[in-house]
Amino acid sequence: MKTNLILLLFSLVFTVTPRAAEDAVIAAVRAADDERVAATMAADAARLSASYSDELHYAHSSGKVDTKGSQIAGITTGPNKYERFEYRERTFIPAGPGVVLMKGHVLVHTRNKNSGQAGLLDLNYLAVWRQEAGRWRFLAWQSCRNPALADAKK
Repeated sequence: MKTNLILLLFSLVFTVTPRAAEDAVIAAVRAADDERVAATMAADAARLSASYSDELHYAHSSGKVDTKGSQIAGITTGPNKYERFEYRERTFIPAGPGVVLMKGHVLVHTRNKNSGQAGLLDLNYLAVWRQEAGRWRFLAWQSCRNPALADAKK
């Protein structure tokens, strides 16, 4: 009886611990993404620089590709202000030690700084987060626009 109890406790430790570790990683990456989004809406170059990997590869839905420097410049001095990110889906998938994929669907609400005109990007995306020197950094982004509802019915 005592042996069975010890075996049961031993098996619980080895089945629960990996799940708890994975949950902690996902929580840390979710918090890092929340900070990236807040830094984007604030157009805060220092916070964006801290969030982004030096090797950032940011492929926009338009096909334009930015590096860390050009992405930060686009957010801080570009024509649009990012007002809100409305995640419809945001799923985190540990892909290996120190790497987490983030995929889903987001509505990005923007406003042109000159005209005041509102904009909306309806995107599906795949992003990569990598742990660098003990911190989760945004390594890559690839997105595509969803067709407008009227276009989808054609």
